[in-house]
Amino acid sequence: MINLDGNLVEENKASLSITNRGFAYGDAVFETIRVISGKIMFWEDHYFRLMASMRIMRMEIPANFSPEFLEEEILDLVKENGLDTTAARVKFSAYRKEGGYYRPATREIGFIITTEELADAFYLLNEEDYEVELFKDHYITSGLFSTIKSNNRAINVLGSIFASENGYENCFLINEKKNVVEALNGNLFLVKGDKIKTPPLTDGALNGITRKKLLEIIKTIPDLTLEETSISPFELQKADELFITNVITGIQPITKYRKKKFENKIAKDLLSKLNVKARLG
Repeated sequence: MINLDGNLVEENKASLSITNRGFAYGDAVFETIRVISGKIMFWEDHYFRLMASMRIMRMEIPANFSPEFLEEEILDLVKENGLDTTAARVKFSAYRKEGGYYRPATREIGFIITTEELADAFYLLNEEDYEVELFKDHYITSGLFSTIKSNNRAINVLGSIFASENGYENCFLINEKKNVVEALNGNLFLVKGDKIKTPPLTDGALNGITRKKLLEIIKTIPDLTLEETSISPFELQKADELFITNVITGIQPITKYRKKKFENKIAKDLLSKLNVKARLG
């Protein structure tokens, strides 16, 4: 079952118009959410990022889109699909209603919620080989628009194809200033000694929920120094550790970039602290 504009519909019977603006123009935003045993992880952060994304896209936010209303819509669907006692991945998409061309005929929105089961309730450290490379064919544009989760994901799609064709697990994306911004599916953290760096949102990095939670965690660790600062490709091979964060995987350590191999000591410690934070909500 899926939730289409507040109605539970069988997935194989649900349909959208061929003039849907999310399809026609990428005029849509989305949130990927992790639910554990009927509890939404970091729901407040997801809710406010969704609202911010809709405002940046100049969408008209429905009056009933309170945190309580959307939480209930999500959890009702999770329960309907028998995922309320396990872990689930939820995608909440909001699209502008059809009409117009580049200039929309309305700012009203519709929404879709989908779910799928996840194997593990909490984050596990993947210590298998994970090699990455730079994707340099196209650039992320620095600035506010790149920080939101819109349906404009052509660079991520092309980068994923490049990674698949060349035997990499992931790729780093760069902006027009040639700074490393993020991975295809998450934020980047670099560890060198007792210093941890992550690209700032002003460089075009996604305003990731797990990124935000890790920043909070790292600031409480006295032996570590945190910097939100631009990262050049040259710095990657000098790092002790590199890892990627997102709400589904948690922390994914990178084992190899070009000729450099990396450890995962800090990543492992941070992952245990992230799991504690997830349990506390």
